[in-house]
Amino acid sequence: MNTNAPIDGVLRLTASERARAGEALRELLVHGSILGQDPAKQELYAWCRAQKDVLRDLAELNGLDIEVDHENRLVLALPREAAMRLRLPMDTTLVLLALWYDYDTKVRNESATQVVVSIEELHQLLKEKLLPELKSQPTPTRMKDILRQASRFHLVRVTWLDPFETSRVEVLPTLRKVIPFTGIAEWTHLADLHRSAGSEELNASLTEDPLESDQ
Repeated sequence: MNTNAPIDGVLRLTASERARAGEALRELLVHGSILGQDPAKQELYAWCRAQKDVLRDLAELNGLDIEVDHENRLVLALPREAAMRLRLPMDTTLVLLALWYDYDTKVRNESATQVVVSIEELHQLLKEKLLPELKSQPTPTRMKDILRQASRFHLVRVTWLDPFETSRVEVLPTLRKVIPFTGIAEWTHLADLHRSAGSEELNASLTEDPLESDQ
């Protein structure tokens, strides 16, 4: 890699464009993606599309690959090294697998343009598709933590409601990008692996506790 290329590209930018480049890189490092559908990020997304070569050069120096998906209006940063990837607890992985399944099914079979599921529906999906033998579900507190983390990485958008079970989880296209299954068969294979490896662990660790009051 010619390390001078990213530097030369940045030097050719105006001061305001360099500020945009820094903003884009920070957003990608913190959240993993830039959502062009978010009104607050539309200008940043448009800049990333126009300057994608410069952005890719800068991201490469940080060990990231950049994917620009105009159909879904998002810019995605994908770590090159395994050490940079997020290691998720078993229950988080299962929740994300359930959300991926619901999103993929509705987009493929129903041509859905937006996929929203309630917490109650998510629990039912976990029980039916992933862990039918599970004695207990993630507690409200734990589920909230899982969804907050997923929201921070732009995988979902959550509308918190009272009671908690009626809260709405919008699954974003980003989730399909970071878990790039080719289809349901591949999803089923991985789900089976996690189901066999994780059911005893989860049954031992999941107990009911009160929901946090803050949202």
